[in-house]
Amino acid sequence: MYAVIRTGGKQYRVKVGDVLEIEHLPVKDPSVSFKPILVSTDDGRTLHGREAAEFTVGAKMLGDAKGDKVIVFKYKNKTGYANRTGHRQLYSLIEITSIASSSAQPEPQAEPQAPAEPEPQAAGEPEPPAEAVASGA
Repeated sequence: MYAVIRTGGKQYRVKVGDVLEIEHLPVKDPSVSFKPILVSTDDGRTLHGREAAEFTVGAKMLGDAKGDKVIVFKYKNKTGYANRTGHRQLYSLIEITSIASSSAQPEPQAEPQAPAEPEPQAAGEPEPPAEAVASGA
């Protein structure tokens, strides 16, 4: 199963266990989730739109990193102007932990209910005989 997610103005095709270097995410929580724009399931179905919106891609932040240095050199001929600067882009490293349908998540189990007590009978009704109750008739 794989999914296509969108983050930082780019789209990434991901599957469980992938480690991605994406645009910097300023989050403090180590777990991140994305809404996929396309999902391909194990049985070969490709889901998009509302069907894909039911899925969630879970990821774990591994840390931040800096990209390679990019040198910017500006020069104008015959004027004595030369300017050299550099830039290193910040990236976030994430590991994809799950691609799951939000409807497939386990629901909280309700507390077991005690057996219902028999309803009290009205005063004018006679009680059924004991052997009729025991036989189930």
